[in-house]
Amino acid sequence: MADSSKSYEQSDAHDEDVKTLHSMGYAQELSRRMGAFQNFAISFSIICILAGGITAFPLSLSAAGGASVGFGWPLACLFALLVAAAMGQIASAYPTAGGIYHWASLLGGRGYGWVAAWFNLLGLLFVVSSVNFGVFLLFRDLFLGEVLGLDIKALGWVTEAPLDRGWWTQTIFIAAITVTQAWLNHVGIRATTILTDFSGYLIFVAAVLLTLALLFYAPSLDFSRLFTFSNYSGEAGGNVWPTVIHSVPFIFLLGLLQGVYTVTGFDASAHTAEETRDAARSAPRGMIHSVFWSFLFGYVMLCAFILAMPSIEEGAKQGWNAFPWLMQQSPMPKIFKDVLIIAIVIANYICALAGLTSTSRMMFAFSRDGGLPFSRALKQVSRKHRTPVNAIWWGAILSIIATLYGDAFVVLSTGCAVFLYISYILPIAAGLRAEMNGRWTRKGPFELGAASKFVSVLAIIGCALLIFVGVQPPNEKVGYLIVGLLVAMAVFWIALESRRFQGPPIGDMIAKRQAEIAAAEKAVGVA
Repeated sequence: MADSSKSYEQSDAHDEDVKTLHSMGYAQELSRRMGAFQNFAISFSIICILAGGITAFPLSLSAAGGASVGFGWPLACLFALLVAAAMGQIASAYPTAGGIYHWASLLGGRGYGWVAAWFNLLGLLFVVSSVNFGVFLLFRDLFLGEVLGLDIKALGWVTEAPLDRGWWTQTIFIAAITVTQAWLNHVGIRATTILTDFSGYLIFVAAVLLTLALLFYAPSLDFSRLFTFSNYSGEAGGNVWPTVIHSVPFIFLLGLLQGVYTVTGFDASAHTAEETRDAARSAPRGMIHSVFWSFLFGYVMLCAFILAMPSIEEGAKQGWNAFPWLMQQSPMPKIFKDVLIIAIVIANYICALAGLTSTSRMMFAFSRDGGLPFSRALKQVSRKHRTPVNAIWWGAILSIIATLYGDAFVVLSTGCAVFLYISYILPIAAGLRAEMNGRWTRKGPFELGAASKFVSVLAIIGCALLIFVGVQPPNEKVGYLIVGLLVAMAVFWIALESRRFQGPPIGDMIAKRQAEIAAAEKAVGVA
């Protein structure tokens, strides 16, 4: 690996990657150690069908039952694939860290990009928070409860009131694993990519083994379950959707939230573009391939969940405990079940690790253009590790703070999906407008050609639908939060940022930055 990396840094390909970055006004401060597979693996690890596919499974099961998987998962993934393709061609043209912010600014203006950056950053912080919250729940309910057979309530692992023993246990656990993820990110992209590469293989293997085991030990295989519409809102679905919704089409739409929450975060391939070799080709492929393979393996796995249940009605009644209940009911050998549970917990941990990588790169990229408070500190890169260390640790601290709101998983998971898809729709819409006006003439080696405008329009429609679904009751708090954020952003932009924030470098500013670029690269030991 070291020899390969060295030969790349001396190659024409490396010079071309650096030249492209310099042409956009940025220094090559981060280390380009990631290949095409590593770039794919980091997005695949964040999507992680063993994370959202499991922890958010009740969102679909307790909506329209089997049809929420049979029809809903492919529909949600189709929209995500269109979004990944539309963003992919923009990433190919502008392969930088903090891609969402950079693209939206260049194609829609600095104020537009500033808004996109804040939504993307908040969404990424919520990714880390929600997944680590999920790690806690899986560790508690599956590892402690199932593998070790412990009474988690007696041990004080169940929160019954704010600041009780369970709340403290939850908070300390989440803080501890977040700190380890920050440390692994701190010591270099090599450590992170080793783990995300491992996670990529782990997700494939564990998902296949879990699927086969559930199907083999299923009491029967009634495939009609996958295409039968039900309505499990209210008590029939364990109050996952506490309000009884009489419209089956509408409860089906709400069930799309599982796919929306799971298949997101694939912009990680773009956020690590400055650490990826041949990023103009690798980053868009990483996004698209991670979504496609997550759709395919996730669909088969989720179908197995539905088919393996002794009773869909009983499974839905379990509410948020649906997957642990399914594992309890399965007669597969305990040792095999235990191994699968351990693999699921590890995959979720690495999912949050990759999420923190993406978050820190977004903070770093936004800060080097002065977009965040304390930007001078947040844009600092470690000379030894070539990582944005301050951004990593502040991302970890803020993600821990977001979990302090008691039983916050639903708010965090829904919020991360909605915020990210808002940030996705903004550069896609700006790119579509720029393309129609003839202003976007610089495209990269990956482009959609004649299908570009059509794919962008469908991606915008898909994003809008998924955002609409994400703010429906009982998730109206997310909608209120969006309105509050927009108002706060408008006030700050008009009062301060419109005069202070310059946005990414363009035109003459790029030429003027060349001396700063040389100094920044020298500071981290780049010849």
